[in-house]
Amino acid sequence: MNLNNQLALQIPFIGAENGNNIINDSAHDITINRGTNMPQKITYKTKQREELIAYLEDTKGEHITAIDVCDYFHGMGNPIGTSTVYRQLERLVDEGLLAKYILEPGSPACFEYLGTEHAEGTAPCFHCKCEICGKLIHMHCEELEQIAGHLLADHGFLVNPLRTVFYGVCDACREEA
Repeated sequence: MNLNNQLALQIPFIGAENGNNIINDSAHDITINRGTNMPQKITYKTKQREELIAYLEDTKGEHITAIDVCDYFHGMGNPIGTSTVYRQLERLVDEGLLAKYILEPGSPACFEYLGTEHAEGTAPCFHCKCEICGKLIHMHCEELEQIAGHLLADHGFLVNPLRTVFYGVCDACREEA
């Protein structure tokens, strides 16, 4: 029995599209196009994924690492394996729900929950990192958006604000110096 037939036994038949049989399971968001035998979309809506998204929504605007996620769930008495966390975080990045930053070589990746509003065209967020204390600051600034527009219009360079980090010294560290 091939994979397609196995899935057909487990997932209810919904209908046909463009002459190809489509199998769809809304509980798991699986769509198989039987005409090509290739998965179109596989996103499992597991309890762990739902709990992870709820945690990320609660940390919106903060930068977290995969270890932060693991520590949180371990502290809640619901440990999730590190490889599962990394895999889920990467999927959420691919889906556009999370931004991923690697601020320095060798440092762990930071993730920021963007939510569905990001896909709906909210203003880009640039980041500033203090070179003394390491603080990462969100920067919503029209002037930076204008600089990005200038770089595109006059120099043909499209800035990715999700991956743009400005380095300098924050107010608190400047005051201490």
